[in-house]
Amino acid sequence: MSTHDSWSRRATGDPMMRSRFSFAAAFLLLAATAHAGDAPGAKRRVQPADFGKVVMNNYASKAKMSPVVFQHWLHRAKYTCRVCHVDIGFAMTTGETNVRAADNAKGMYCGACHNDRAKTDDGHTIFAACTLPLTPGRSGCGRCHSVGSETELAYEFSAFTKRLPRGRFGNGIDWELAESTQRIRPVDYVEGVSFRRSSLKAQKDFALSSKLEGMPDIIFSHAKHTVWSGCEGCHPQIFVGVKKGTTKYNMVDIFQGKSCGVCHVNVAFPMTDCQRCHSKPVQ
Repeated sequence: MSTHDSWSRRATGDPMMRSRFSFAAAFLLLAATAHAGDAPGAKRRVQPADFGKVVMNNYASKAKMSPVVFQHWLHRAKYTCRVCHVDIGFAMTTGETNVRAADNAKGMYCGACHNDRAKTDDGHTIFAACTLPLTPGRSGCGRCHSVGSETELAYEFSAFTKRLPRGRFGNGIDWELAESTQRIRPVDYVEGVSFRRSSLKAQKDFALSSKLEGMPDIIFSHAKHTVWSGCEGCHPQIFVGVKKGTTKYNMVDIFQGKSCGVCHVNVAFPMTDCQRCHSKPVQ
């Protein structure tokens, strides 16, 4: 019997447990709703192709260009999170990285890979993000400055993810399973940007006690997280120390995009998938 089945049967078979679980689920749903209510466009349900979408518009509109659409689902299938957020230097929060077209053209930020020289793992050359001299509206700009062409992007998402294992939340893809079964092989090194690292031995999984009675404890896996983020993706910017308990947080903080919520709100599988974290069977 899986952990999911074990928890479900325990939670629904015992009236007291069912009551506790209902309270916990209601609390999390309210917290999620409260957080979503603060976001622009929160009233409509986020479509799978839009989950993790980032609109970059620090400078585009001022230059009379359509804002840039960045799709996490496309890039996370090709690169680990650490490559972009540690080696290249993108901030974890939308709008905090002041990416200029001239920076891209010089090989920084998007231009670290989108330079018309780097190749994907299947041998295709990656198109250049920006080239000098900069000419707004030139042919090719619309490939990134693509706000307003959502129909085409949605079709690409459907075609691209057709072979990937399904998940229940977010954009409907189980990225962890896709990586572990090698249906995707995200690269963790970019020539000229990254440096080769020796893999550290991952700590063993450990449990974090739930603060709500009846809610299963959390099982945290360093091994699963380091595949995508390495150690540097979380420490010390998100979690101050490496010792368990050093950083204090709660579900309200997480739903506000802090600690685990830095990734597990808008990009990684979302907080509505409670059982992915709260997976230790209730005794």
